[in-house]
Amino acid sequence: MAEAEPEDLPPGFWGPPEPGKLVGRGHAVGDFLEAYEWDVLEKELGHVRVRAHLPQQVKNPRGQLFGGFTPTYVDFIALHTCRAGRDSRPGRTWLATMNMRVDYYAPITSDNFEMDCRVVNHRGSTFWIETRFLDPEGSLLAWAYTTFKEV
Repeated sequence: MAEAEPEDLPPGFWGPPEPGKLVGRGHAVGDFLEAYEWDVLEKELGHVRVRAHLPQQVKNPRGQLFGGFTPTYVDFIALHTCRAGRDSRPGRTWLATMNMRVDYYAPITSDNFEMDCRVVNHRGSTFWIETRFLDPEGSLLAWAYTTFKEV
């Protein structure tokens, strides 16, 4: 059974995810990243780990994740991590990105990689989230720290 859509979003804003997936189709950013294909490896209160991939449209001419799109991945997964394990529909609040830092350690070139994202702290209406990009062998490729505020 599909989830009821929140009253403040137009019908069909995005569909429910298939089993084992993070999101359904229909969200502009999610569709651009092809997030509807990401496999959820872990999902619990304040923690999400997914296996993602590099669609052609996010690659630079060398076949690597273009650095400017890394924060797009971070923002998208971190928002879902804030909501993970929480009932966000009744009295729904929106999350505004207040700050984001991304450190790069190695190019993201693998067709598949993992993002491990967790809420490090939640105080009042503010969330601090850590996101790690890992290659298939578990090596750290990029690290991000994001601050969200409920509005």
